[in-house]
Amino acid sequence: MSQEFDYDVVVVGGGPAGLSAALYTVRLGLETAVFDRGGGRAAMMQDTHNVIGVTEETSGAEFLRTAREQVESYGGDHQQALVEEVTSLADDAGEGDAADDGAGERDSDADLGFRVVAGGEEYDARRVVLATGFTDERPDPPLPRTGRGLHYCLHCDAYMFVDEPVYVMGTGDSAAYVAMIMLNFTGEVDVLTRGAEPEWSEDTATMLENHPVDVIREEIAGMNRDGNGWLESFEFEDGTTREYRGGFPMYGSDYHAELADALGLERNDDGTVAVDDHGRTSRDGVYAVGDLTPGHNQIPVAMGEGANAGIAVHMDLRPFPRSTGGIEELGPVSESDVPAISPELLATAVTHEGHAAGPREGVEPEEEAAADD
Repeated sequence: MSQEFDYDVVVVGGGPAGLSAALYTVRLGLETAVFDRGGGRAAMMQDTHNVIGVTEETSGAEFLRTAREQVESYGGDHQQALVEEVTSLADDAGEGDAADDGAGERDSDADLGFRVVAGGEEYDARRVVLATGFTDERPDPPLPRTGRGLHYCLHCDAYMFVDEPVYVMGTGDSAAYVAMIMLNFTGEVDVLTRGAEPEWSEDTATMLENHPVDVIREEIAGMNRDGNGWLESFEFEDGTTREYRGGFPMYGSDYHAELADALGLERNDDGTVAVDDHGRTSRDGVYAVGDLTPGHNQIPVAMGEGANAGIAVHMDLRPFPRSTGGIEELGPVSESDVPAISPELLATAVTHEGHAAGPREGVEPEEEAAADD
């Protein structure tokens, strides 16, 4: 890493996508920091579903804690701090945005790096990964507890309600579609518009009329829960009570894209940040992963996106192999140039339990790194 940068990579966001990206970059020899404001959708999970190798009783908080410990064990930094600003040092220097040369190639100003302001401190990084996610729009109370009758992930939690009565809240096409999808798991599904008029399309209305889904238009007046805090039923303003074990509010998502917008990143019509298959955004040197980007909002998907972006950052920044043009400019790679990993990460690697040699008893990390040099 050049001395002019504090980090090779700064990851903004400490969810599954951001931590996966950080795990890859630090293990691939890049000085990495994760800035995590805390909270997030994964942290709210009562149980972890659909993550192979992770059992149901693992909470989101436990899952993320283990991930943070992994990143730190390889030499990555983790700081709980809100990132207030990310700016391009090229813009600060007056270089402007990367421009198209007319042949599909762009002159990159990414190598000048980025300035990250977090917790009132400034850090310069060669690359930035945005993993800021989104917040689900929450309906008005009365509501059951999240994870105990109020659920935001159909593909995660539908299994929980096989052959149980289920509600879907909302007035748009997405609410109607989720209600019809839930018929794959249970025969008792209601759409609750909560006093509002449906806004779904005529085609959706025709589909809904031809599926055994009830549309309940009255507002919810009260709620009943069992001794474990799980939803049992809703009471409506017309005096009726309907039993439900759980359900899904469908009111949209609030993307945390303030940093993306400040950097001028391209966004899709649905609010997500536009990326390629490796998480590269419309701005060179900036990557985006996880719920901030298009695709299924699932932990395994987010982890895969983080891995892809981490590998892409490594390929972008690794100095070797040196190209023929680089050899002409800089000369051949000498023995003193390698390995291309900082002394700190080198010392961590050779004593880590995941290293080929494993921890060597009786040798301090600094002494071992020097011996390997």
